[in-house]
Amino acid sequence: MKTLFTLFSKERSELEAEIDQATNPEQVVKLVQTRLDNLERSYIGKLNVAQVRLASLFLDTLRQSIGTLTAANEARVEKLESQKATDQAKRPSPKTLLLKILQGLLCLGILDSLFSLTSDAPGAWMDILLVLLLVGLEVVFQLDKRDRTQEPVEVPHSIVQVDSKVLLDNLAEALSTIDLAVASAEEVKKSPESSGIEEQPELLNLVQRLMGASFLEKPQMALELTKLLPQILMEQGIQSRIYQPDYEPSYREYFDFEPSIDPAAQDYVTITPALVKGDRLLRRGRVIEPAYSSK
Repeated sequence: MKTLFTLFSKERSELEAEIDQATNPEQVVKLVQTRLDNLERSYIGKLNVAQVRLASLFLDTLRQSIGTLTAANEARVEKLESQKATDQAKRPSPKTLLLKILQGLLCLGILDSLFSLTSDAPGAWMDILLVLLLVGLEVVFQLDKRDRTQEPVEVPHSIVQVDSKVLLDNLAEALSTIDLAVASAEEVKKSPESSGIEEQPELLNLVQRLMGASFLEKPQMALELTKLLPQILMEQGIQSRIYQPDYEPSYREYFDFEPSIDPAAQDYVTITPALVKGDRLLRRGRVIEPAYSSK
């Protein structure tokens, strides 16, 4: 019987190449689950009922666990990308820094010129206040811009590269575990030499008592013991059928017929009853029929 591990090993290289080409976890999950479906169809063909149920349960659990791969990886990547974007926003470029220095020097020069005019032109104080107001607005604008750059930057289309080797190594290990569990549920086949009579204590006890009656040469005792046989057979779901030509159903198909050597015989004599379990014939019976019978 082929195992899941053997079937998976034949297709592993192809699946690994497909996973390496995938751009998001959803594609990886779909590829793996589809491959598991194909493995299950190829695997359960020669299993018994108990093994099929066990294998299906384990494989369904494995599919569900693989489905959780998506959320964990995407959340981690978005967090890393957001932090990276925030760090980049905190670093001012050299050009921006030089521009801010020039703006500061220019403002200081304007304020110095205006302060020198305050003694001659009292209205220069209004210009000074306006310049200070402009400087304050610039400071507020820069602080607000800094706060906005510190907010997380969402990455709507993050690309996640799944390590195909690690994923498939773990998948192969899980399939090998399923093989061991299914193999443990294999039915034990009895050897052809084993009759199984030791598993029927009632029948074994009857045989033992019949042998005792035979050793004691007591035919009446043996005859009484044989009357227990129908009860023992019924406990196993087995019924005996006697051929009755005048009743329906007669179960004629359950018997082999032999003509009587007595030309005057007019009755059907059942030598051996047929044994039936449910709708299945276990042993055919034998019947002696009248020599004149045309059936």
